Amino acid sequence: MKKQLTAASLLAGAALLATVGVSAGAGKYTIGISNTVQGNGWREEMICAMKAQALASGEVAKLNIAHRNTDAAGQLEDIRNLISAKVNAIVVNPADPAGIKAGLEEATKAGIVVVAVDQAVTEPSAYIISNNQEEYAYLGAKWLFQQMGGKGEVFYMRGAAGASADSDRDKGFKKALAEFPNVKVAQEVFTGWQQDQAKQQILSFLATGTPINGIWTSGIDNVIVDALVEQQAPMVPVVGADNAGFVGQLSSVKGLVGAAVTNPGSIGGAGITLALQILDGKKPAQQTVLVQPQLWENATEEGKAKLKSVVDPSLSPEWPVSISIPDWTTYTKEQIVACKGPGE
Repeated sequence: MKKQLTAASLLAGAALLATVGVSAGAGKYTIGISNTVQGNGWREEMICAMKAQALASGEVAKLNIAHRNTDAAGQLEDIRNLISAKVNAIVVNPADPAGIKAGLEEATKAGIVVVAVDQAVTEPSAYIISNNQEEYAYLGAKWLFQQMGGKGEVFYMRGAAGASADSDRDKGFKKALAEFPNVKVAQEVFTGWQQDQAKQQILSFLATGTPINGIWTSGIDNVIVDALVEQQAPMVPVVGADNAGFVGQLSSVKGLVGAAVTNPGSIGGAGITLALQILDGKKPAQQTVLVQPQLWENATEEGKAKLKSVVDPSLSPEWPVSISIPDWTTYTKEQIVACKGPGE
């Protein structure tokens, strides 16, 4: 994958906190960012969207970014470090809502605005802006089961165990599954939203010779198609996200029938916008804002035309092609790809 972040922020698997300080600009706010997954294209786009939106807003003097592979305990430590740094707001992609609840409560009591992106949190004082994860899974799973003719075996490739986005997607997947009683789950795995892990899981499954009729993925998709091609396995319908690599495959891989459900990493930029609105005294009417997904498929001529209009081979294969969100992000494509924040 083409790396878009600075070398300091790409120490995947680092045992110690990798905090990236972005030097002061002309703005008035310092924004803290906490993320717990590195080496994942979606998360990298999210961080770049945060940087780009902070820069484009003109309101952010500095970003304090804690971006490393860690668990809820590590993220709680990161959040407390951001509180000690006296940031004005914290934008967080939560590893586990229960595990970081205390830290988010402490931040609010310290007068810090807390915004969770991508996934929900249980701390009632926090604001949430997220892609609608339950609907994401439901749209894709329903379409997949219809393509399977309402029967057969599906390989169910989830995200990270314990993550609220995964739990919400599981609800959506099972909602669709309940509508198709003749569709069964052949095997369920957790990919951790990691490309290498997911590819090994599909290769191991294919090696068993167990027949399947469809594959649902939680956004780790292009490597799954790669595995089917490499193993010359039956090209069953595949559902993934709007990642550039997968969107391209839907228009180029012979025999592939599939659908991409939008789940923009640019939600990170939207989180910066929401935090700034709240800091400026413009609180939203509701505590939670959901961005509704779309499904782009290649089984119809209309769907093929839509895919053709959004394909973007210039992006990293793991980056969603939805690099902006109307009404929430104001940066340019050049700014998000540059991945530069205030002062960089």
